[in-house]
Amino acid sequence: MTNNAPAIMICGHGSRDKGAVDEFNRLAGRLKAQFPGTDIESGFLEFATPVIRDGLEKLKAHGAKKIVCVPAMLFAAGHVKNDLPSEVNTYAHDNPELDLIYAADLGIDARLLQAARARIEAALEAADGRKEVSREDTLLMVVGRGTNDPDANSNVAKVTRMLWEGIGFGWAETSYSGVAFPLVDAGLDHAARLGYKRIVVFPYFLFTGILVRRIYDWTDAAQERFPGIDFIKAGYLNDHSLLIETFADRVRQALEGDNAMNCQLCKYREQIIGREADQGAPQVGHHHHVQGIGTEDDARDHGLAHVHGHSHSHGHSHVHAHGHDHERTAVPADRRDEEG
Repeated sequence: MTNNAPAIMICGHGSRDKGAVDEFNRLAGRLKAQFPGTDIESGFLEFATPVIRDGLEKLKAHGAKKIVCVPAMLFAAGHVKNDLPSEVNTYAHDNPELDLIYAADLGIDARLLQAARARIEAALEAADGRKEVSREDTLLMVVGRGTNDPDANSNVAKVTRMLWEGIGFGWAETSYSGVAFPLVDAGLDHAARLGYKRIVVFPYFLFTGILVRRIYDWTDAAQERFPGIDFIKAGYLNDHSLLIETFADRVRQALEGDNAMNCQLCKYREQIIGREADQGAPQVGHHHHVQGIGTEDDARDHGLAHVHGHSHSHGHSHVHAHGHDHERTAVPADRRDEEG
């Protein structure tokens, strides 16, 4: 790579689940194939290694002068608005000779909807092989990660609506794996009483991990409670080719200067109902206590205790367009989003 060629830093969330880390690394490898000859590194915000700063250090050592930092996350919530900018801005402050560009989140994209449809229809095709149920008699349950940011939560609901209309289900509902309501178990209890013969549970997630396994466990438990309904577990997005295309476009958009997030309903920019106090709040990262501590397999190998949930201590502060999410939640500690 020449010094003038832009490099790419793929910024993952990280997980205590080795399978999730492996899937992220496979996706990073496929994204590298989209940019032959480009210096590309990847790293994690929490739990797994290498951490993001390590990847940036490698790119700098290779002679990079411009680095596009791409968040490998679906929506702009606390990590995309707070924690990743904290990492990028701090590194940029420490290395003023570098030009660091922060790309936009994946967001709602027509290609991601097509990838989601493919995962759902594959699950339906497998289910129809043993028991045929019409689309009109089928309810779709889309499950989002869940966050304290209502804009990100509403994006999941929008995905639900577009898949509902696009595929032609009889009904659709939205639930969340943590932080936001309804949680999956409550959502499935409600959905089961609406009279549909089949419920398809689709985790709108990039990778596997603790939360996806929890969603599937909740689905199995609902099947036991409601044996007359056919519950189907659809696959998550993973490394679908259309997802790779969307990632690649975010890199190109960042290099062209078209990488602005949609802040119209951002609670840090506008007074959003129920979140008025968050407008203009100071922005700081909150992930440092779990940065680079490794996966559950690492913990077992080294005899370390597991980390459960996030503490509310904060790291360094810095200036950015968004504020800090104060982690207000009424969700019990054992149902908070351990992976972010």
